[in-house]
Amino acid sequence: MATTRNSKQLQVKEIIRCGKDPIYFFNKYVKIQHPTKGSIPFTTYPFQDDCVNDFRQHRFNIVLKSRQLGLSTITAAYAMWMVLFHKDKNVLVIATKLAVAQNFIRKCKFLLASCPKWLILPQVVKNNSQALEFNNGSVIKAIPTSEDAGRSEALSLLIVDEAAFVRNFDTLWTGLYPTLSTGGEAIILSTPNGVGGQYYDLYTLADKGENIFNPIKLPWDVHPERDDVWFASETKNMSEKQIAQELLCDFAASGETFLRVEDIEYIRNWIRTPIDRWGPDMGVWVWEYPLTEKKYVISADVSRGDATDYSTFHIIDTEASSIVAEYQGKLPPDRFAQLLAEAGRRYNEALVCPENNSYGYAVIMKLNELDYRNLYFQNDKDRYNYLYGDREIGKIGFQTNSKTRAQILTKLEEVLRTKQVKIRSSRLYEELKTFVWKNGKAQAMRGQNDDLIMALAIGTWLYDTSPQLSKHGTDLNKAMLAAFAVNSTPVEDTVIDQSPSKLQHKRKSVTFPGSKTPHGNFDWLND
Repeated sequence: MATTRNSKQLQVKEIIRCGKDPIYFFNKYVKIQHPTKGSIPFTTYPFQDDCVNDFRQHRFNIVLKSRQLGLSTITAAYAMWMVLFHKDKNVLVIATKLAVAQNFIRKCKFLLASCPKWLILPQVVKNNSQALEFNNGSVIKAIPTSEDAGRSEALSLLIVDEAAFVRNFDTLWTGLYPTLSTGGEAIILSTPNGVGGQYYDLYTLADKGENIFNPIKLPWDVHPERDDVWFASETKNMSEKQIAQELLCDFAASGETFLRVEDIEYIRNWIRTPIDRWGPDMGVWVWEYPLTEKKYVISADVSRGDATDYSTFHIIDTEASSIVAEYQGKLPPDRFAQLLAEAGRRYNEALVCPENNSYGYAVIMKLNELDYRNLYFQNDKDRYNYLYGDREIGKIGFQTNSKTRAQILTKLEEVLRTKQVKIRSSRLYEELKTFVWKNGKAQAMRGQNDDLIMALAIGTWLYDTSPQLSKHGTDLNKAMLAAFAVNSTPVEDTVIDQSPSKLQHKRKSVTFPGSKTPHGNFDWLND
């Protein structure tokens, strides 16, 4: 009798100790399923113990890891420990796909089954392929990613597995973060997947100490049983990208970004807050107002205006090779054309080059209707016929196809690599981070956009190809603009103080329909 009582007392002490110390619990009572050895005791490595201690000390942890370090197992074990020894814990696991979510739950079930019965006080009340629920009010759920995953719940612990590969992780994180506001914890872990995306941003900022996350980096050699011989054998048939992604925790080398990492980071250093915003949706960002003596080009990428893609344009100072303003928004083609015409007139009757595919053609028709004449033509003959002949609009704008797309993107890469154009836009920077090579084609990552990139690619291409930017074209522009200046928008001259040099420059400020100032209302766009 005394023996039984002593035994129960010992069990109670062990339960209490396991509840206080997860590492002790793992090593003393838990078994894991080894791929070749079957069921074996869970003997944790020092780096795994360090991870668990970090999980307990920090509410938010982000892990950059090599593969085959047992991090999924240690995370599953930590989740199991939390729900077994604590009441009313709500654990949610986000995985890249359903099979991965179900595998996480299988790991949890195996860990649970390996424990002695007396140690497991709460009883399972719900058991399926994606959830384990206990009568102490605690639950573990694992689901594939979706934009509304977990939004309606208050979470005790959020685990996002292979976050760098989760589609629309930025949107997902924005929705999930409020669910942790009552004290919930987060463990976000992944191997790298190139530069760009929400996971990259979160880890990079965490590594600089600029956000709430505690960064944990685990390259291949943190494992005590791995040495140079193991590495040589493991990498014998791997590409450089695979090695970087799977073993080295190297963001830069793991991805296939359109631009080099150093070029992307260079652009980041030049991002500036716009000095002004205007337009019917305030989507036009301005970094420099128009100057009278300047010549500008506006290159545009056109969308339908009601889908996931944006209509965009850049206003480029051709002398300084800098983007002085840009637009990103979802105006329908006719209103986008009105905005283009207005921007063109603000910036000294700028040369406007819209993409002429599908919805772009509707924009060109509207520009023609608005009598905006300084439009891009691929050759002087077509332009001359348009200005002085039958006003045929079929040759206006830039036609994007598989051949020309490759050409303009090649030119864009060269221009950005050689730092020939000044970029200040955070929106464009975000697109460039997620613009990658896939199946031999440069394109946006799944769930991302490249509309600003394509508009800029058209703009940089014009430098080399447009007759209107040549000396002859410039003279023709002046003659043409003088011919219809009487129909142009009124112009006011203002003086800008260029401190600290106190140099005085003339700036062109223009007035548009429905507005007494350059930045008035835009009701006329709705007409």
